[in-house]
Amino acid sequence: MRHTLYIPLDTSALALGADGLASHFQARAARRGLSLHIVRNGSRGLSWLEPLVELDTPAGRIAYGPVQADDVDSLLDAITSHPGQHPLCHGPTADIPFLKNQERLTFARVGITDPLSIPDYLAHGGFAGLRQALGMAPAAIVTCITESGLRGRGGAAFPTGIKWRTVLQTPAPQKYIVCNADEGDSGTFSDRMLMEGDPYALIEGMTIAGLATGATRGYLYVRSEYPQAENILSQALAAARAAHWLGDNLQGSGHDFDIELRRGAGAYICGEETALLESLEGRRGLVRAKPPLPAIRGLFGCPTVINNVISLATVPFILAQGAAAYRDYGMGKSRGTLPFQLAGNIRQGGLVEKAFGLTLRELLFDYGAGSRSGRPLRAIQVGGPLGAYLPESQWDTPLDYEAFIQISAMLGHGGVVAFDDTVDMAALAQYAMEFCAIESCGKCTPCRIGSVRGQEIVQKIRADEHRENQAALLHDLCDTMMAGSLCALGGMTPYPVLSALRHFPEDFGLAPSTAALQTA
Repeated sequence: MRHTLYIPLDTSALALGADGLASHFQARAARRGLSLHIVRNGSRGLSWLEPLVELDTPAGRIAYGPVQADDVDSLLDAITSHPGQHPLCHGPTADIPFLKNQERLTFARVGITDPLSIPDYLAHGGFAGLRQALGMAPAAIVTCITESGLRGRGGAAFPTGIKWRTVLQTPAPQKYIVCNADEGDSGTFSDRMLMEGDPYALIEGMTIAGLATGATRGYLYVRSEYPQAENILSQALAAARAAHWLGDNLQGSGHDFDIELRRGAGAYICGEETALLESLEGRRGLVRAKPPLPAIRGLFGCPTVINNVISLATVPFILAQGAAAYRDYGMGKSRGTLPFQLAGNIRQGGLVEKAFGLTLRELLFDYGAGSRSGRPLRAIQVGGPLGAYLPESQWDTPLDYEAFIQISAMLGHGGVVAFDDTVDMAALAQYAMEFCAIESCGKCTPCRIGSVRGQEIVQKIRADEHRENQAALLHDLCDTMMAGSLCALGGMTPYPVLSALRHFPEDFGLAPSTAALQTA
């Protein structure tokens, strides 16, 4: 009897020994004369159980984890006799509450399929959206995306349909689709997981974007620290071209679209769309002044769509299932789902794709199971290093773009980093300014100089040098950075600083009234 095991090739699983584990399984099975087929799949997103090994059974897959090399012999014993009777067994994978209670639309195939198998992709609904788009007029595709309510998942949450329509209606002999895969926010990994676990979804989404706007060329700008994603994408692009899902005359339709893979420059600022364009054109990643918008004058001076990985990988679902199928998820102006990423001091870290509207508290405790340390959680940073620190009093706010704006916070890319009650919030505020100083492109004064002065001021507050006066000065400085910076790096660095000052004044040695001081 042949047994099939699924062992992830995702970076997080590899870091925990998944490659060696797969080899060990093969070697031990060969010694036993056991027929074993190993499929390297993407990660299911249950990071605390990695490496997660799944056994294919007539009733569905059974999950074991976290699996180490020392567990292989006992697991092989269980597989050949009683698969469900092993200390590491979690039962049917699909029934694990962390997974069962999600709404996986964008991540529907991640962890299910062989990421590089086009037949596997097709068997699970792949390229259905592109087939649909090939028979539609460009304006009809744009209308479908607009009606779905899809917004940019990279942080700004700009309506995707409006951006696409602008590029479609801007006449030019050449247009481009650029995928921003320079995922640099702390505590975020959904782009990487998607690229490593379902690369054809991203390729399909970029191709549909090309059909919608009249673009025939795409660029995939991948973070330099993602060698595994780059390797998988390179293979997937070659396979898609060979199968005529990419390149000239797509599936005999007469439409052309191809994608070039580019490695990022290793700078956080290149996640900003105009700095990314500068890098793609071979220059240093400096932020461009806007207008003109990239949708009108972008890459090489041509109309350009710039979307992030999750935005583009969601497009195939919308085209295949229809705008209403996506719009029916979510709340208010936040439609569909967002893959939230749980990191930091959290017991069950990983990826949770849910419709907008659940609360941060539900995410932290129903999925994350509370702190890993066992101590009370105290502060949660949502939205990456530029996101606000939220105290417990705000954890019941719905995870919704507009709801977070009302509490001076942002959802960003969906990164959620948890801190327990041992955290020093003043130190984190200082770090926010230090981070901005290090990563600033240096083009605008509020960001370049403000971040340096900001860390000096926080240091003085922590050293008890005229704390009240320094706190007032810090508010003024943050006001200048928010109003005067060219891009979100300088403009949003004050979010973590001011939220730490406002909600955790005791860590700065300040009275609540002083910390809450606002400038006119």
